[in-house]
Amino acid sequence: MGHMLQGLVMEEDPLPARIIVPDHIEVLYEDDVLAIVNKPSGFLSVPGKSHTDSILERIKQQMPDAEGPIIVHRLDMDTSGLMVVTKNEEVYKNLQEQFTKRTVKKRYTALLEGYVKKSDGYIDLPLRVDLDDRPRQMVCYQHGKAARTKFEVKERKNGRTLIHFYPITGRTHQLRMHAAHPDGLDCPIVGDDLYGKVAERLHLHAAYLEFEHPVKRERMSFVLEAEF
Repeated sequence: MGHMLQGLVMEEDPLPARIIVPDHIEVLYEDDVLAIVNKPSGFLSVPGKSHTDSILERIKQQMPDAEGPIIVHRLDMDTSGLMVVTKNEEVYKNLQEQFTKRTVKKRYTALLEGYVKKSDGYIDLPLRVDLDDRPRQMVCYQHGKAARTKFEVKERKNGRTLIHFYPITGRTHQLRMHAAHPDGLDCPIVGDDLYGKVAERLHLHAAYLEFEHPVKRERMSFVLEAEF
């Protein structure tokens, strides 16, 4: 499986107490060239530096005929929801190009601490890694990379806000930072142990994914609503 890891940056070592070990990865859709899977919260997308169990490892086991590369995009370990995986290099390159050109449509659902004042809008805060406190990110107008998110409030209840995020860019911890930062929504995601308070899980879920099928050449969309 070494060829599937070439050029793939390993994830930071996660905290063992937060790692879950699911019995099976749920496959929501599968055809000859790709599949849509449901990544659990607390599970890695790709191997960590010392912890190898991940979506990559599991899908290779569940789909032994896949040639790879498999992982087109990632979700943070604590984020749950929809991921597309591929079974051959040609399809991988096609989907990777769609992500690069931002023609893939994504929606995340999150539960935030506090009430977001605006009903909808955009957050535009450039981000870079905090060199003194990895893997935390920080807002930096001088050296940060552009990060932009559209948001839409769905419900305010019991001191919390249910919200939809539509990321325009895909920076590390973008939604978490844009939610928590005072110049963003100033309402951290429930369970965000980096930018908010610890809870049983991070309440951030990849709920919608839409792209053009690389072979059928038709738009496909998938919905898996959050269970929190």
